[in-house]
Amino acid sequence: MKDTAGRIIYVGKAKSLRNRVRAYFRRTSPYHPKISALISKISNFEVLATDSEMEALILEANLIKQHRPRYNVNLKDDKRYPYVKVTDEPFPRVLVVRRVKKDRAKYFGPYTNVKAMRNTLKMLRKVFPIRSCNHALPSSRKIKICLDYHIKRCLGPCEGEVSPQEYGEVTKDVLLFLSGKNSLLREQLKERMRGHSAREEFEKAAQVRDQLKALESAAEKQKVMDVKQPDRDIIAFARSGRDISAVALQIREGVLIGRQNFHLAGLKESADPEILSNFLRQYYMHSAAIPPEIILPSAVDDQRMIEKWLGSRRGGRAKIMVPQRGEKVKLLRMATYNAQLSLDELLLQRSEAKNRVPGVVEVLQKDLYLSVPPRKIGAFDISNLGPADAVGSLVFFEDGRPKKSRYRRFRIRGVEGQDDFAMMEEVVGRYFAGLVREKKEFPDLVLVDGGKGQLSSALRALKGLGIKKQTVVALAKRIDEVFEPERSAPLMIRKGSASLKLLQRVRDEAHRFAIEYHRMLRKKRTIGSELDLIPGVGPVRRESLLKHFGSVERIRKADLDELLKLQGINKRAAENVYRHFHP
Repeated sequence: MKDTAGRIIYVGKAKSLRNRVRAYFRRTSPYHPKISALISKISNFEVLATDSEMEALILEANLIKQHRPRYNVNLKDDKRYPYVKVTDEPFPRVLVVRRVKKDRAKYFGPYTNVKAMRNTLKMLRKVFPIRSCNHALPSSRKIKICLDYHIKRCLGPCEGEVSPQEYGEVTKDVLLFLSGKNSLLREQLKERMRGHSAREEFEKAAQVRDQLKALESAAEKQKVMDVKQPDRDIIAFARSGRDISAVALQIREGVLIGRQNFHLAGLKESADPEILSNFLRQYYMHSAAIPPEIILPSAVDDQRMIEKWLGSRRGGRAKIMVPQRGEKVKLLRMATYNAQLSLDELLLQRSEAKNRVPGVVEVLQKDLYLSVPPRKIGAFDISNLGPADAVGSLVFFEDGRPKKSRYRRFRIRGVEGQDDFAMMEEVVGRYFAGLVREKKEFPDLVLVDGGKGQLSSALRALKGLGIKKQTVVALAKRIDEVFEPERSAPLMIRKGSASLKLLQRVRDEAHRFAIEYHRMLRKKRTIGSELDLIPGVGPVRRESLLKHFGSVERIRKADLDELLKLQGINKRAAENVYRHFHP
């Protein structure tokens, strides 16, 4: 579903397209607030047909991930989370990647705890001699063997020191390790060690023994839940308004091997089954380790189809469970508690970020000797190039960044001639009178473009409104002197300092905004006066002419036939326009 701008705002699937689309436009029953908001923005539909429900399920998940529609639940910023990739090569490598490709490689993740992931890879490279180079192997050119081979971190496939079959055994071990199948891996390693010993290959047997010791040491550090449990993922979430935090606990062979936190972007009105359905499809989209059991806090949309899809990716049965009692409910409570902690942390970080004063604002406070940090700055400028079209501007900066929703522009009404001081007094007075009338918050700092005269005018305007505690400074253009009230000498801030650069940026933005408005008014007046001189051309025909030709210059160059073809312009008016420009 698309809006008027052609943006995709919702992706859905349907067995019966007719019934699904009709459901959005019934008049018999009230809609959910989310659906009502969606319907109000739908302008167009685009349809993709698939051969099966399974294909539709996968396509929907891919399109949501690609386009991130406003009215779907999305895994927020999951493109930034890294994956561990085991490449599909004769001599595979283990890589950390941010993008998942359809290249037959095995992907594990996404990992939200990057530090823990890198520690796991560090241990993996110590235990399993898998290559870390980027050479395309086998290669026809001569490749010099590296240090990893000499310290027994690589088997040397670049110089043919190992066969693809022998190297493949190491790759299988790595896949088992990344999948959390440590018990199976240890049994296989013990069997391999006994085989080497029986063949009197004692050096190889010792290497396998060292691998076993490293694995057993790592296993001792993990939290054991219950060795009889099957592999399972426990998924839960917590929500506050639009913020949703999801947690996936991974249990393999009775061992809690990891916890992953995700922030989901959704709507307040999104239902729990929809959130879980979207999360499952996006989380397991590229995962190479899908357990036979997935425990959820509530039922999920399309459960049968999702189980079928997960089973096809896993190569065996995958069951979604919603427990009501027993040990699984305890695991679910633990996951929910972790999700709530993650959400609380997210909201706390956001609150701290909102209240944190940017460094440049703190420096400006210090350089101007202000009692409070100037987080909100309002800056005024006047643009006046002649007796007509004099204007003023107000730009607003918050925490060092422009906030364009609070920009204002003013046409000078009460000043004749080119009196910049009086114009500044009028603009400042009108702006603050509006703030007082609407009971809005004042800026922490007012900056006026100019010197002592402009500063005095701004202060006079504030005094006339009875405003006494507003901080006002002026920034002169010549050598960027800062003038403050009740201070005869200007304040010289060090050239190149962050605070002076901020003041210059705010001043320049006010100047740009004022000039832009002045040019617009002058152009409008110039164009209007030229066409208004033509008999039979009023506001409607003038607008029609400008809309068709784009400018007065193009109207001037148009021949009579072009003018006659224009809708809304009769023969007499067209002849008048032509004679005006071609007397």
